[in-house]
Amino acid sequence: MTDEQTRTTGPLLVLVAGEREGTASWLEEVLAPNGFAVFLALNARLAIARAHATQPDVIFIEAVLPDMSGLELCRLLKEDPRVAHGTPLLVTTPHSPTREQRIAALRAGAWDCLGRATADPEELVLKLTAYLRAKLDADRARAEGLVDPVTGLYNRQGMARRAVELGSQAFRQRGALACVVFAVDLEPSAAAGEVAAAAIERCVHALKSAGRVSDVVGRLGATEFAVLAPATDGPGATKLAERLVGALEGRIERGRPVTPLRVRAGLEAVANVGYAPIKPMDLLIRASAALRRGTPVSGSTQIRRYDEGGTVTPS
Repeated sequence: MTDEQTRTTGPLLVLVAGEREGTASWLEEVLAPNGFAVFLALNARLAIARAHATQPDVIFIEAVLPDMSGLELCRLLKEDPRVAHGTPLLVTTPHSPTREQRIAALRAGAWDCLGRATADPEELVLKLTAYLRAKLDADRARAEGLVDPVTGLYNRQGMARRAVELGSQAFRQRGALACVVFAVDLEPSAAAGEVAAAAIERCVHALKSAGRVSDVVGRLGATEFAVLAPATDGPGATKLAERLVGALEGRIERGRPVTPLRVRAGLEAVANVGYAPIKPMDLLIRASAALRRGTPVSGSTQIRRYDEGGTVTPS
């Protein structure tokens, strides 16, 4: 691999959790000629330890491991703060995975689910190149101070930069762009410590799982979050806000009941950025203002839209 955007020095490290004659042998044959160094962990326990020690660029996980399922290991690595945020996790099966296996892998946090017998080597290398470029972009953003270190989401500076980038893209395409800001209201006694940390973790998980791949998610304050939604007009922003408020307030988290959260949302949307007399950054500002003094949307007291004139704004 020669793409300097992916990595500047040294081989690309691939950790494989599985049998020596399974995924590891297959990947060495496919990836070694393309600048990857493959190393092995025979079980989940060793995989976790080696992921901590080496910070691999990519982790492949066999669906069946001797000490736990590959999906469980995938979940553990995805949530492990000692594994670099954004590290691509890929689950492998001996043969072509079924639809159910692919969906289960994605739900566990995998980026993909591959069958060793059916995967195309050239396609695999191209996929990994794209995945690693995305990881490098995230690492660079973190190094430049654009990412919140607690949640791994963009911080205020990161959201401001992404708003400009998405606004430029929407301007060229004459497309829509929306922003939704969420505030999670905690009791004063729960505004700090372990309770607040657990609430923030729930919010991050809900926003990532209920949002779209194209959405950009950030943390604006202690319990305030924002979503920039490309190709989303007013009605679409309202639906997005309703879905995410429902996810944030959910009474079930990862299969177990939890105390529901109280959430408020403010939004602003532009149907055509090419013709709108508004800067992309103003979407963030207006959505934040709507959170506090906007017009209720569709009769909802939780979701409000920015209304500069003080009259009812159609969504």
